[in-house]
Amino acid sequence: MKKMRFTSPAVICLALLALPVFGDQRPNVVIVMADDHGYGDAGYTGHPFVQTPNLDAMAEEGVVFNRFYASAPVCSPTRASVMTGRHPFRTNVPNHGHYMRPHETTIAEALSDAGYVTGHFGKWHIGSVQPNSPTSPGGAGFDEWLSGLNFFDNDPYLSRNGNYEQIKGPGTVISMDATIDFLTRHHSGGQPMFAVTWFPSPHDPQEELPDLPQARKLYSDQNTKKPGYFREITLLDQQIGRLQQTLTDLGIRDNTLFLYCSDNGGLVPASSGGRAKKGSIYEGGLRVPAVLQWPAKYTARKIDTPAFSSDLYPTLIAIGRAKVDHQTPLDGIDLAGVISGDQTTRPGMGFWHGFRDGQGTWSDRIIKALMEANMAGKPNPHPERILKNVNEFPDLESLDSRGHAAWNAWPWKLHRIENAGNVKYELYHLVNDPMETSDLSMQEPQRVRELTAALENWQQSVLRSWSGADYRH
Repeated sequence: MKKMRFTSPAVICLALLALPVFGDQRPNVVIVMADDHGYGDAGYTGHPFVQTPNLDAMAEEGVVFNRFYASAPVCSPTRASVMTGRHPFRTNVPNHGHYMRPHETTIAEALSDAGYVTGHFGKWHIGSVQPNSPTSPGGAGFDEWLSGLNFFDNDPYLSRNGNYEQIKGPGTVISMDATIDFLTRHHSGGQPMFAVTWFPSPHDPQEELPDLPQARKLYSDQNTKKPGYFREITLLDQQIGRLQQTLTDLGIRDNTLFLYCSDNGGLVPASSGGRAKKGSIYEGGLRVPAVLQWPAKYTARKIDTPAFSSDLYPTLIAIGRAKVDHQTPLDGIDLAGVISGDQTTRPGMGFWHGFRDGQGTWSDRIIKALMEANMAGKPNPHPERILKNVNEFPDLESLDSRGHAAWNAWPWKLHRIENAGNVKYELYHLVNDPMETSDLSMQEPQRVRELTAALENWQQSVLRSWSGADYRH
């Protein structure tokens, strides 16, 4: 039997006086992330034909990050950085399909401990969606989840809190349906809400259609080989409009922090916002659209100071007034000063890709097999996908600096490209040369030495984390 606690009237009065006024209340937080939406593929970033009226309106009224980067040029690693504020190698996610270690403290866990109700909806791709797996969204701190293992399209197979089902309709719409349901059920429950919606679009196969007349013909008359890609961008834009309307209808729009971004650069180099595209750590593979809306806090503005997805964790920790015991090394920073304009510089940002290959994850196929086996009372057909290698820690001596790494010390960016033991350096001034076409490494030897030292120190820190050193406290 629980003990009854009695509080004096004087203490009650003092407590009431200490309650925050509206302007001091912690906001609800909604993070919406697209899959493969390139920087230049939106109306507000100047695309010539793609229709994104809701993103454009959000950009008109909110905080636009002109230089926002994904922490990696492919999906799973960036998602791990959003969840932890750390470079994905630190978390055991060097490429797509790898699982984030459950040893990591996630933003969902931290905000849940601070009193938020938490939900994940859409693509997961950093762990399992099987029941009771520590690598599932539930294991990562989400109270509720409707999630796929990887990208999905129409009529997807999904896992709802560990229970498998097929849902008819476009996967992007289904993801927003679940988000809206979560917000509607919890908005008056006395807890601030944290919703993470990771759209499966505009990743291929790009068969989802926006809610428009003759949608299947949309953009077919444009000079593009990927009309389906742009159709899905318009579809996800419509879901942003649905979310905005829900926030308004529920009366919570003013005190909801809503951020939209993408997990990596786009699929069309011509509008990627830089050199190359998804899969590369040149600008086109990392630069993504990013808009933040929090009407009670921020008026419209444009931010030129660089930011990246690893910044979301420390920013939300501060906003949610969460406390994390034994915080492991972070790569991101709290963006409050950057957004306010008080901070116009930031520490360097490290990028690294190509160390290990990705791992294929066929979401619908795997979840369908799990569902059918469960219904038939048969053994789990995919026990190998519960944990993968999250409890294995590579020996630090076995790790090296292979692959393509870069250090962004704005406006300078140093590339270190190692292939078969051969190392090449490139240096670019991103303000004067945003397409990274004029290598200045020979003209700036001292700067190359300084940035190389910073990059190599950071890489050694990342490798120590990957080896498990951060968990030994």
